[in-house]
Amino acid sequence: MKKALFLLIFFLMGAVALQSCTTNPYTGERQTRKAVWGSVIGGAAGAAAGAVTGRDSESRRKRALIGAGVGALAGGAVGVYMDRQEAALRQRLANTGVGVVREGDRLILKMPSNITFQTNSSDINSGFYDTLNSVTQVLKEYNKTLINVEGHTDSTGSDAYNQTLSQQRAASVGQYLISQGVDPTRVAAQGFGESRPVASNDDPSGRQQNRRVELELAPLTQS
Repeated sequence: MKKALFLLIFFLMGAVALQSCTTNPYTGERQTRKAVWGSVIGGAAGAAAGAVTGRDSESRRKRALIGAGVGALAGGAVGVYMDRQEAALRQRLANTGVGVVREGDRLILKMPSNITFQTNSSDINSGFYDTLNSVTQVLKEYNKTLINVEGHTDSTGSDAYNQTLSQQRAASVGQYLISQGVDPTRVAAQGFGESRPVASNDDPSGRQQNRRVELELAPLTQS
């Protein structure tokens, strides 16, 4: 499946890739959760990245984090932990244009492309850094979550172009989070192109909804 091909560049280029990211001098503290399924980016103490997708990716990251000493959540603590993240996230992201959705014990941040990227570009808009920095601080505070970054497009253009653009955009967001201090072991990024629309591609409003990056935050559990 073409959606599975993704950036080992994330880690294979290591420090070079991170140095190329823009860094902003913001420090605050709070919470967020958002993730995706994707190719694994990184490992404990700088382990090599693997080209794993979906829930297998999550399983490997969980094992790496738990092995590195990050305690897993269990029982009722999972819901409480995600509740706290959700409350902080909604507070920090109010009026930013980023949507916060709760699906069971997972949190999804919906980032419309019109506020994150210029048309046909995977360079993050400078005006969006403040929002991403708020997200980053929450992710660092709540480190018992996996972060899945998904890129999505509308159906305008070829499948191949949309797939590549969605991958590049997911990678840009994932790289930025890592450059701001998020543990790379937690992060996976993947592009889905036009394959997962949330609205009709037959009108401008629907196409705009489909052009997005989503962060899904999944709790770190033993299972």
